[in-house]
Amino acid sequence: MSTDITATATTFASLGLAEPLLLAIDELGYVSPMPVQEAVIPHQLTSTQDLVALAQTGTGKTAAYGLPLLQRILTSPRSEHTPRAVILSPTRELCLQITDDLRSFAKHIPDVRILAVYGGANFEPQIRALRHGVDVIVATPGRLIDLMQKGAAHLEGVETLILDEADEMLSMGFSESIDAVLEGIPSEHTTLLFSATMSREIERIASSYLHDARQVVVGSRNEGAENVNHIYYMVHARDKYLALKRLVDYYPRIYAIVFCRTRLETQEVADHLIQDGYNADALHGDLSQQQRDLTMQRFRQHRIQLLVATDVAARGLDVDDLTHVINYGMPDDIENYTHRSGRTGRAGKKGTSLCIVHVRERGKIRDVERTIKKQFERGTLPTARDICAKQLWKVVDDIEREVVDDEQIAPFIDEVRQRLEWLDKDDIIKRVVSREFGRFLRYYAAAPDIEEVTGDKKDTKRKERREGGRAAGDHAPEAGYTRIFITLGKVDGFYAREIIGLVNRRCEGPKVEMGRIDLRPTFSFFEVPEAEAERVLGAMQGLTVKGRRIGVDIAQPSEGSGQEGARHSGRRDDGERPVREGDAPERKGKSRAQRRFEKASADRSASGKRGEGGKAGRGSKDKSVGKKKRKGEGDDQWVPSKKGGKHDDWRQFFQHNDSRPLRGDEPDFSEEGWAKRTKK
Repeated sequence: MSTDITATATTFASLGLAEPLLLAIDELGYVSPMPVQEAVIPHQLTSTQDLVALAQTGTGKTAAYGLPLLQRILTSPRSEHTPRAVILSPTRELCLQITDDLRSFAKHIPDVRILAVYGGANFEPQIRALRHGVDVIVATPGRLIDLMQKGAAHLEGVETLILDEADEMLSMGFSESIDAVLEGIPSEHTTLLFSATMSREIERIASSYLHDARQVVVGSRNEGAENVNHIYYMVHARDKYLALKRLVDYYPRIYAIVFCRTRLETQEVADHLIQDGYNADALHGDLSQQQRDLTMQRFRQHRIQLLVATDVAARGLDVDDLTHVINYGMPDDIENYTHRSGRTGRAGKKGTSLCIVHVRERGKIRDVERTIKKQFERGTLPTARDICAKQLWKVVDDIEREVVDDEQIAPFIDEVRQRLEWLDKDDIIKRVVSREFGRFLRYYAAAPDIEEVTGDKKDTKRKERREGGRAAGDHAPEAGYTRIFITLGKVDGFYAREIIGLVNRRCEGPKVEMGRIDLRPTFSFFEVPEAEAERVLGAMQGLTVKGRRIGVDIAQPSEGSGQEGARHSGRRDDGERPVREGDAPERKGKSRAQRRFEKASADRSASGKRGEGGKAGRGSKDKSVGKKKRKGEGDDQWVPSKKGGKHDDWRQFFQHNDSRPLRGDEPDFSEEGWAKRTKK
């Protein structure tokens, strides 16, 4: 391949474009050509040589190949409308977008027919349009092959083949489809290959199907977009959605695409955002073409603020004024990150790519940095105070910008003024701001803390071992509040909002004012006013969730352990505190388990008296004695100590008042190991 083309032109007129195209460009608001356009357009107007163009997404590649193509159709028309050019794109959305752009460029060129053919749509309209005659076919590879096999698409007269987003088509498995399309096109044609990255597959296609191709490189190979800042936030995997909400709330005027890895994750994140009151929607392959088109239309019209999408569905989307791209986890393929971040910072504007990652994805950040030659900034999640301040000033700014139609509201002003005359100016301001701003204040007043992850493996392991409780001094309830423990946590899907809702549903009467809420994986703590504690505890007794009985009790700090006594990493369904090794006993004297055992022995003794001569005495043995406990169960079942015991301690388990002798030989426990039987 030849060397890069040096761009020297500074206006579209100097590139040699025809007047109808210049008029359309001016109406679209384009002032000066982008670097890739400066390099490609003059070459294509004067040469039929194959070309490979490497440029980032959003740098104007569609105009770079579309304007010369339309000028060739304008200057050398055919008597019949037969396909003269085929443009292949990886997705339906990009296919439609290219078609719209070409039609805008050809606005003042008479009778130019451009057709989009893509999967998920009815065959019949596309076949009828092909029979009627077209000049340019913009297609996804699979649908074009289907039309070729049906005899509807005849490509014998194609002069130009353009592969747009070629790297993505190859990564999506379209390599064989591209080969099939190339076989149906005359050997004497010009091939243009446009890509954001230069992979081995791209080099293979270029070497196999392009001849003496020239290469245009805007920037460096595989380089990230120049106008995009890259910031990452490292959190625990369980806190990714909470981190996403904080970032979205911190940028009140955000207009972004949130990229997820799977269709399921995409839909789940979108559903959660919608439920939490955000203006969001999902875009993925499980949606019908009609649903996807409607979603994209609403997003382009700014009626959707957050578009949650998969890599494939959002491929090649050209949306103006995107402020952010949010990576809800890093993609497996570094090239996908390049395309993701290229959705923003387009046409010379600034953009930001935010990455929400967990510890295991730290290595991917370093790999991307090396590949795109851009440094990532380690970000700190905004605090609740920072977010509330940002949202407050947005409300104030919106009030200042509000356009008042005096004529429309004039008939109501006197009545409104009369209704509000008992309020002074400050009261009205407070009420207006509280109405618009109250949702954030309520949420962040009880929002759970998001633990910052340093990325250090040793530090992470220490925190994981420490998970489930902190120093008691960190958890002293606020003055006038009582701290309550509940055996529901994050693994149950219970967060601050769910706990607040659960408590208020159970408590009849006035709404319970909630204080601090601390969440753990398997349990939580929340604070209520001291005067409400008994009402809350009474209402929560007998609570069951998904068939499991939930324990609720007042949290007390343990003596000597330095941790809160209700720290149940081994969960119990009865709500009682397990006795854990190292914990201080709750009462002096005998443990609860010992008292239970003595009570059970007394019950058996009484049962033996009632059933004297019957079978109750021997049939009421406690089956749990000697049973091995499973890991994670409470340790409050008393087990006789092996230290300091006598050889005949085992007799206590068989003391009955019926004075019947034991059957068989008497076991001898004088030695460790298997018991030896001796004759009496």
